[in-house]
Amino acid sequence: MDRDQGPGIRGQSSRSLGNPALFAGLVVLLVFVGCRQDMQDQPKVIAQRGSEFFKTDHRGARPQVANTVARGELREDSYFYTGVVQAADGYREEKNEMPFPVTMDVLRRGQERFNIYCAPCHSRVGNGQGEIVRRGYKTAANFHDQVRLSQPISHYYYVMTHGYNAMPDYAAQLTPVDRWAVAAYMRALQLSQSATAADVPQGVQVKSLKEIARENHLPESFTEQWPLPATH
Repeated sequence: MDRDQGPGIRGQSSRSLGNPALFAGLVVLLVFVGCRQDMQDQPKVIAQRGSEFFKTDHRGARPQVANTVARGELREDSYFYTGVVQAADGYREEKNEMPFPVTMDVLRRGQERFNIYCAPCHSRVGNGQGEIVRRGYKTAANFHDQVRLSQPISHYYYVMTHGYNAMPDYAAQLTPVDRWAVAAYMRALQLSQSATAADVPQGVQVKSLKEIARENHLPESFTEQWPLPATH
């Protein structure tokens, strides 16, 4: 009798596995049994909701600890970041000094940033006749007039940070160190327009622009003032 029942049982099992719908149902059942919601159901803070973990105020988002400063935002050197110092009478004062030494690398960086962000209005020589102004935009400042020559170098940093008249601020485009580099280059531009032979260090040879033009195979007229196109 045992031998008669054995083949019948094996045949029934084979027929069950051969049924696609029944087999798929078994697979789905096993999947659901194997899935657990531990990570979904675990205690956690949900945005914009309260929390039972903090019994004092039940707030999930913790308030910032008083007098703490975000990493990299300490800004101990107020003059470096603002371009002004607090005077004894409470007013803010500008200073005619850089917050760090000016090297040739600083001037090269300032020249690069100046030519990108300042020259479109002020021109590459800083005379206020940039391409945008010559096309009808409001006249830009001439860095070589007496007003700008008398302004302290920190004033340029302050204007780049906050804007002035029609000029928007460039705080988003220029980092603080780049703003100072541009201010240093602007001062170099001013000095270049009024320098004399006495300003040249001793032992350095002074050449005229015409001599330099000839050495570079340029016509002498290259050193003369270039006529600007008429504005409309």
